[in-house]
Amino acid sequence: MTNIMEMVSLWKIFLVFSKIGAFTIGGGYAMIPIIQNEMKKNGWIKEDELPDIIALAQSAPGILAVNVSIFAGYKIRGVKGSFIAAFGTILPSFIIILLIAMVFTNFKDNPWVIKIFKGIRPVVVSLIAVPMVNMARKSDKTWWAWLISAVTLVSVAFLEISPIYILLVLIILAFMVTWIREKKEIKK
Repeated sequence: MTNIMEMVSLWKIFLVFSKIGAFTIGGGYAMIPIIQNEMKKNGWIKEDELPDIIALAQSAPGILAVNVSIFAGYKIRGVKGSFIAAFGTILPSFIIILLIAMVFTNFKDNPWVIKIFKGIRPVVVSLIAVPMVNMARKSDKTWWAWLISAVTLVSVAFLEISPIYILLVLIILAFMVTWIREKKEIKK
């Protein structure tokens, strides 16, 4: 059986990630459903692999959208694929932002432009919310996983607690639970 890394051309990776980069409005999280759709459509990644790629991308320093592209590109075609995917993701945004910067200063106070941006906001919120809900449905299989997700959401969104503190607490709790379970296993 031929390896996927041998089958997918770098040009195809560039085109797909350029499309993703060009149509992502709202940043990295808004990119997730587009990446998921493109990856599934092209058969490049299994559905259960995307949450792992997103988790890795979030833990790496840098922009989420670029990190996801790098990890997905690596999965598809190795180091070359990660460079091409990242470049494909960045290039359309760079060109669009450059054009907007050149033109927008003349129109930034235009009432039509202000209305357009206000109209886009709810779409961006939805594009960010949908993949998060889908990831929760697929990965939160137990009551305590749902509880952790809900407590984290409330803590970050409404109580404005830093996600760093939540992660630290969860890492300590996970370590303690694992340690206690291993101790019980040794006693048996």
